[in-house]
Parts: sequence; structure tokens; C-alpha cells
Amino acid sequence: MDDAITQVTRELLAEVGYAGLTMDAVANRARIGKAAIYRRYATKQEMVFAAAIHGETLEIPPDTGSLLGDLTALAHVIISHLTNPAASAALLKLLGEITTDPTLANRFTATFIEPEREGNAELLRRAVHRGELNRLPDVDLFHAMFGGTVLSWLFIARHDPRDLPERLARFVCAALQSSDQQEAGSD
Repeated sequence: MDDAITQVTRELLAEVGYAGLTMDAVANRARIGKAAIYRRYATKQEMVFAAAIHGETLEIPPDTGSLLGDLTALAHVIISHLTNPAASAALLKLLGEITTDPTLANRFTATFIEPEREGNAELLRRAVHRGELNRLPDVDLFHAMFGGTVLSWLFIARHDPRDLPERLARFVCAALQSSDQQEAGSD
């Protein structure tokens, strides 16, 4: 049933856009009751984000053996999530609704942002464990900066994302290691 909801949501986003998408339309096309959708998603926004961007469970990119490799893999994952047609059709409107509704923003943070943040923390802990970083950097700042850069690149500047994973990973890796060395030197 979850796959049907996801598939139908993506189809309807492509056909009618975010504004035209309703829970009723998803239920009708998926041939399920609307209550079945509400048992999984409390709001249209949660359903759309889960179908278009990523669900509540988020796979951390596999350990590549280096911080640079892990950051490149993470950038590829984020870009693939955000450049699919359903995400492109819904993301900015969805984020606009989330930022104007505190209750929705809190649910969104708990449901989607915290798993992203924890995945980022795990990736950074691997770099500390391998000795590439001396300490765990500010995970909230990293999450906002890394994901925010991809959002800006794709949706504001509208640049081609083909070489972004490698460029972003090199830049962030150098920044993290430089900051880490500066902090270690000040201890």
C-alpha cells in the first residue's frame, strides 16, 4: 500500500502539480480509503515529501573509506532525491507551506530533518573514527550548509548539477579539515 501511495502521489504531482494534488485524488487513484493514507501521513505535505524527496527512513551512503568519498556519495544522494520530477514539481511550494505553519514545521523536522541530520552525523563520525577529523564538527551547521548548497544550486541559481557532487565534496572536505586543524591548534 505504501508503494501505491508513493507511485500515485508522484504521478499526480506530474499531472496536476503540488497545488492540484489532494488526498482524495491519491486515495481514489490508489484505490484505497483516505483513512489508510492518514494512518501513514498526518498531512498532505508529509505524504508529498515522503513520495517526492525521501521517506522517514533514510539510507546513509555506504562508507567509501574517506571523508571526500563519503561527501561525494552524500551529494549524489541528495541531488538524485531533489532532481526527480516529483521533487522538482513540489519542493519549493512544500517548503513554503512548512515555513508558515509551526506545527507542520515541527512535525517535518521530527519526521524528515532529524533522520537527515543523524545520517550526516554518522558520516562525520566515520571521518573522526578514521582519523580524518579530530572531533565531530557542528552537525546542524554541516546539515544546513551541505543540503542548503544543493537546494540553492538547483532551485535558485538553476545550475547544472552534473559536477556538483565532486565540487561540493572537495570544497566541504577542505573546509572541514581546515576548521578541524584550526580548532585542534587552539586547544
